[in-house]
Amino acid sequence: MFGRIGDLGGRKYTFLITIVVMGASTAAVGLLPTYATIGFLAPILLVALRLLQGLALGGEYGGAATYVAEHAPQHKRGYDTSWIQTTATLGLFLALVIIGFCRWKMGADVFKSWGWRIPFLFSIFLLAFSVYIRLKLQESPIFKAMKAEGKGSKAPLRDSFANWSNAKIVLLALFGATAGQGVVWYAGQFYALFFLTLYLKVDYLTAYILIGVSLIIGTPFFIVFGALSDKIGRKWIILAGCLIAAVTYFPLFKALTHNVNPALEQYVARTPITVAATDCKMHIFPTPKTVFSPCDKAKDFLTKSGLSFQSLPAVGGETVVTKIGSVELRGFNEDDYKAALKTTGYPEKIDKSAINWPMTILILFILVIYVTMVYGPIAAFLVELFPTRIRYTSMSLPYHIGNGWFGGMLPLLATAIVASRGNIYAGLWYPIIVALMSFVIGSLFIRETKDRDIRHEYLAVRGTESPRPSGATG
Repeated sequence: MFGRIGDLGGRKYTFLITIVVMGASTAAVGLLPTYATIGFLAPILLVALRLLQGLALGGEYGGAATYVAEHAPQHKRGYDTSWIQTTATLGLFLALVIIGFCRWKMGADVFKSWGWRIPFLFSIFLLAFSVYIRLKLQESPIFKAMKAEGKGSKAPLRDSFANWSNAKIVLLALFGATAGQGVVWYAGQFYALFFLTLYLKVDYLTAYILIGVSLIIGTPFFIVFGALSDKIGRKWIILAGCLIAAVTYFPLFKALTHNVNPALEQYVARTPITVAATDCKMHIFPTPKTVFSPCDKAKDFLTKSGLSFQSLPAVGGETVVTKIGSVELRGFNEDDYKAALKTTGYPEKIDKSAINWPMTILILFILVIYVTMVYGPIAAFLVELFPTRIRYTSMSLPYHIGNGWFGGMLPLLATAIVASRGNIYAGLWYPIIVALMSFVIGSLFIRETKDRDIRHEYLAVRGTESPRPSGATG
């Protein structure tokens, strides 16, 4: 939607609109009435505001990347656009700081009652600052020159996706770059935080500090890899990040367990756990009408306790039979499972004094480095794949499908895979497979883009209605 507007009416005013929509919908979440006040309208309004956030984000990135790239000198495009990439990490860091501060000052009960609204309301100040800056910006010189010649696209959606020569590049960019970039980004920042708090039982404040420190150390490498891409190219830096991440995720996340919660690791090593049942299902999209079997409940309980187990065939006449060490449990009763864990010496709470802080931060820093490798050069890479007349529209689709769907689905799918497979590391197979897919497709079918001179692209438009995209091989 916003890509089309940006290619028709200009980059500047389009992403001025998007920041207003994003900021207003974010702040409005902090003002939402509760279910006790307005009933089902409360969650409906929340979902509507989240959809507006997503809609605005759909125009934000494409606009920012296109705008900066079209201003940047040819030899510094990777460097200049890499500053955009830092904002996602810095935004996450700022969010962690504000949420952590609120949790620390208010306590859990107050935060759950009304304190959670403060981070949303705080965004009003960021919105005002952003709008002020964007009002001062000038339109992209490349876009202005193209419009002056009357060579802009009259139907960017059709020219982007109904024209196979361009649609092919869109699909290659999605499956050969942004899908892998999306899962590596989400695994390194969001899933790492999720893994610490859910499976390793780290309290939120400690987890925020660990992630926050790794982000502070790692963020400058967005600029490093963006600048490096101006010298050696974008493609292989991105694909190398996908490949290295895929190869090392298992040892890195296992090392997290070893250094963060060694008591849990030792308990798992000495306490074999089995679950015998046949009616287990993988619930990716549970609804209020979803029926969870005793097996589903047992596996969910164990994996959320950070425990891996072996699945066995069902025992005749029993819905589920679970063995935790020498303790056998038939059916599912949460209190019985908690008692069994206590009996077998399960460390219910993490010993924070046992956390190896230097090694944990090093591991999280490595995960962030992967993020900077795949994400630092991606804006310049996508901008250079497409012609000026449909650039905003064309690059927005692969970027946001790659990040919003492939990346955004990671926590949900990984959790479902973990419960289904009975291994707290099994969810890593999802980002590994997607990252390897992008490595193979990108290696074979996408050519390097760094030498494309988009600042004079509009001259190439003269005399032709549908310039051929330059991103494909052959």
